[in-house]
Amino acid sequence: MSTSGLLIIDKPAGMTSHDVVAKLRKVCKTKRVGHGGTLDPMATGLLIIGVEAGTKALQFISAASKTYDATICLGVSTHTDDAEGDVLMRTDASQITDEQIREQLSTFVGNIDQVPSSVSAIKVDGKRAYDLVRAGEQVELKSRRVTIFSIDVHGIERSEETIAVTVTVTCSSGTYIRAIARDLGEVLGVGGHLTSLRRTHACGYTLADAHQWDEPDLRPIPLRTALTAFMSELHVDHALVPKIFNGLNVTWTGPSVEGPVMVIDESNDQLLAIGYEAEGQLRYHSVFNQGLAD
Repeated sequence: MSTSGLLIIDKPAGMTSHDVVAKLRKVCKTKRVGHGGTLDPMATGLLIIGVEAGTKALQFISAASKTYDATICLGVSTHTDDAEGDVLMRTDASQITDEQIREQLSTFVGNIDQVPSSVSAIKVDGKRAYDLVRAGEQVELKSRRVTIFSIDVHGIERSEETIAVTVTVTCSSGTYIRAIARDLGEVLGVGGHLTSLRRTHACGYTLADAHQWDEPDLRPIPLRTALTAFMSELHVDHALVPKIFNGLNVTWTGPSVEGPVMVIDESNDQLLAIGYEAEGQLRYHSVFNQGLAD
């Protein structure tokens, strides 16, 4: 089994992202396994896993925008802002119109200041916020700037005093879909929480590319192939390879591009590094020893 590259996993409900990583460390027989963006145990869907050299690509995956399918329940608020939390309040939401729901959701699109859910992995004084909440402490997190590129409403269904709103959200890294559900309920005056969440897209990958973590013969996508989905290439002369392997900056030889690029040896198509342009030079996020990125 190849043990270097990316695994595209469809995370099941009930497992944490760390649970999946722990399972795959045994499957891949290496401790160098990580993930590119946490999913709550309730959430399902796309979880990109780095194995061996693939872990060096996770910083770019974590920072990328992502797309989610979600269901929001209006009329009930919980202490975790999702269906796994204790109910804090029930309010008859039947008077809320479809137009009000769509109008208020549209106000979240763009660059906004969002307060993360208190039951999150954000650290407060060195401790995870969710651990403090579970210990009975009050946690108030500061707002952070996030970008929500779009919210598409697919359905609004009513059941007595509650309303279920199904949406697709495309957003920047660091956005909490649970917080959107909470804030929508607050602005409508009826409370709200998230009842389902499924990540469907990240870094050029979709659920069509995903596998179950326990599939037989599960193999990582080689890093060069995997990065092609979301990163361009810079081909360099073979004579520069020793300098690149030693992390020495060289003159940028390609067209100007924004963001990271794969640095490729033009003589043999080998992935040498992940780099970027700065002041006319090629600089590096990561350099791969010969063969490690195969």
